[in-house]
Amino acid sequence: MSILNSIKGLINKIIDLITIKQLLCAGIIIISIFVIFVLITNLIVCFSVKDNIKTVEEITDTDIDCIIVLGARVRDKRPTGILEDRIIVGMKLYNAQVASKFIMSGDHGHVEYDEVNSMKKYAIDRGIPSSDIFMDHAGFSTYETMYRAKEVFGAKKVVIVTQKYHLYRSLYDAEKLGLKAYGVDSDLRIYGKNSYRSVREWFARTKDFVKVICKPSSTYVGEKIDLSGDGDVTNDKYTEL
Repeated sequence: MSILNSIKGLINKIIDLITIKQLLCAGIIIISIFVIFVLITNLIVCFSVKDNIKTVEEITDTDIDCIIVLGARVRDKRPTGILEDRIIVGMKLYNAQVASKFIMSGDHGHVEYDEVNSMKKYAIDRGIPSSDIFMDHAGFSTYETMYRAKEVFGAKKVVIVTQKYHLYRSLYDAEKLGLKAYGVDSDLRIYGKNSYRSVREWFARTKDFVKVICKPSSTYVGEKIDLSGDGDVTNDKYTEL
């Protein structure tokens, strides 16, 4: 009886070993496929739009609807360095008469956290007319900003301002959603956590690669806003600029 039990135990161990090996092999295959997919989607995103990244001087189109400045973290209602640089480059484009209107797009999903009013105030304090600055309070992601630029603000041709690592995905989202887009990078200094942002962006590009195929609506859509009008129609009545 003990011999039979020993044999049975040995067989069960062999089965367990085979199962573990199969699971390990399956896991390795799944991870490998995922890594390859991330790599391929990143290459597609970056190489398909790289020629649309320009300097301020290289943009010569005369019918650009607006400059889109993408939001980023604010602290104590003031832009952090990464956001400040985006606004500065946006103002350079405006002063070079690349476009006469802004869309300042960012996260204003809660009363206590507000990127867009901080962005607009920064530009107004440096001489940009308030009426030329539209705020997109529901720019909760890069995809949603581009979706709303087209569907809510009616933009057709835009210049996007953000750091270069982020420009590829921004341009790709814009193009796939039907916008003609140029990008100008706002890397005016060395930023902290660059390695973290770069790694995160690899996965974000893959996410948006899939997202622009499905084309979901933005979280909020709302009424149409005419970019040829007064940007103050987007002002938050509860916030004093």
